[in-house]
Amino acid sequence: MNYSFIMNLDATDLRLLALLQDDASLTNQALADRAGTSPATALRRVRRLEEGGVIERRVALLNPQALWAGHGGLTALVEITLDRQGAEHLEAFEARAVADAAVQQVWRVSPGPDFVLVAHVEGMPAYQALVQRLFTQDANVRNVKAFFSVKRAKFEPRLPLPPASAAG
Repeated sequence: MNYSFIMNLDATDLRLLALLQDDASLTNQALADRAGTSPATALRRVRRLEEGGVIERRVALLNPQALWAGHGGLTALVEITLDRQGAEHLEAFEARAVADAAVQQVWRVSPGPDFVLVAHVEGMPAYQALVQRLFTQDANVRNVKAFFSVKRAKFEPRLPLPPASAAG
């Protein structure tokens, strides 16, 4: 495989990234111990990875079952086709979708629909409110096709890392 990087990553960087993808709450000391490096090196490297944009942000992943009293809420994967696909129309819809708290992911795609959204809401009434806010009130939305999750078999936000020899 051919990997190209904005910054050079060595084996230590990749170990740190792998550990942080598993548990970003590790203390710097624990991170350094598990990566086999000094705390000063771990701190310096992680800061460089953050400043270089490799680490975009650190977040907590919430359990939907625990959050919504055992039912987990409703996840919808929604295909959106716009009537007009000019840059200004695509950007306007994208900005509205990105700003909506119920929308977790916004993807511009091709071919097929213009966008695929992943939304998570408490239930069908909340989904209907989302439909009204984003799709019904926008005269430029031509087609909406929604798929509702019946089971989440896998949810893994980690990215695969290249072998150390390919990165440095």
